Amino acid sequence: MIKLLCVYCSSSQHLAPKYYEAAEAIGRAMVGRGWGLVYGGGRVGLMGALARGVKAERGHVVGVIPEFMKARELAFHGADELVTVETMAERKQSMLARAGGFLALPGGIGTLEEMAEALTLRSLAKISGPAVFFNQDGYYDDLLRFFDRMTRERFKVSGMQGLYSVATTIDDIWPRLEGVESYEVDPVWKKR
Repeated sequence: MIKLLCVYCSSSQHLAPKYYEAAEAIGRAMVGRGWGLVYGGGRVGLMGALARGVKAERGHVVGVIPEFMKARELAFHGADELVTVETMAERKQSMLARAGGFLALPGGIGTLEEMAEALTLRSLAKISGPAVFFNQDGYYDDLLRFFDRMTRERFKVSGMQGLYSVATTIDDIWPRLEGVESYEVDPVWKKR
């Protein structure tokens, strides 16, 4: 059975080349580390670069995409499995249920929202698996400072930083994914 890494990232086609290059390199490296990919199913932006990187190394790709995005021809049809859902909520649920770990590459509000839900569910022991932010060139520095403020001002308990780790290089991602203890998962939630 292939362990799937759920990766959240941008679908923008207007980023600096370094972001696409890193996404493709991460996709290639995933395969060598024994990970398959579950992601938002897109063919553009970092999503597309990531999926193409995985496929270039003959890795396994599961894309989960809402029908309205598929209709706009945004789906990556090179996926081994392309799951079509109706809503964004169903997309997130499907990705969460399949994942053995979570990785956020640089992204926008959607990436942030998806990773925040994964961290929330992880804190409630509803999902298992490590969560990592790829902080490429300090992209997530401000968010990480905000997390520290949440804890400092007691909006979140002090254990919050234990819910995730931060990698600053591609090579740094893998030990962080493999070296974090998974939580016991509520089996009722997983069946939803």
